[in-house]
Amino acid sequence: MDKLLIITGGSRGIGLATIRAFVSDGYRAINLSRSPTDLDLATQCKVDLSDTDWPHQMGGDLLDLVGTPDRIVLVHNAALLLKDSLQNAPEFSRVMQVNLIAAQQLNQLLLPRMKPGSSILYLGSTLSKKAVANTLTYSTSKHAVLGLMRATCQDLIGQSIHTASICPGFTDTEMLRDHIGQDEEIMKMLGEANAFGRLVNPEEIANCLKFCAENPAINGAEIDANLGQIEH
Repeated sequence: MDKLLIITGGSRGIGLATIRAFVSDGYRAINLSRSPTDLDLATQCKVDLSDTDWPHQMGGDLLDLVGTPDRIVLVHNAALLLKDSLQNAPEFSRVMQVNLIAAQQLNQLLLPRMKPGSSILYLGSTLSKKAVANTLTYSTSKHAVLGLMRATCQDLIGQSIHTASICPGFTDTEMLRDHIGQDEEIMKMLGEANAFGRLVNPEEIANCLKFCAENPAINGAEIDANLGQIEH
């Protein structure tokens, strides 16, 4: 069987861990991102998802790489995480393009190639269901991603293509470390915010995505992957 993983933002963190997990199970992999993966595991499609016209610029080339596989697992992973607020959000449109609109553009491009048994998986966040101060655009986009997943489920009724959203807790990724300025004290504090007292590993999220890809019974589900977040 020709199995294909297509993932956005697979150059590092959860995306790279996901490529490793699927390739080890016999999948081909295509990574859509501005920078290539560190490992020679995936075919690289260099694309800037913040450019609203990216499907017209390279959609044909991507479809040539995709071919006609027996199963496609499409993982919407790319995201921008900025410090902004209701009072000052100068890149609202750019964040929504990368975190939300590009996912739907990719859905429309690839759906005609997706056979029964394929799946469309979304990376949500703890901030898909609540918000914190100074993370306006990320929180807004991740709430919308959850809605897009639910709409995907309803619009694919009868096609035997399933969907789900994994909502990671604080995960030890470059994106998180960059967001908090590489502050190890803050990383420690974030790790203590769940029942296990540590950060989630990217590999754990990758394994959750693989489980979702292989189990259509979870169609339409939002799955918290946060080690049991402690609520205050």
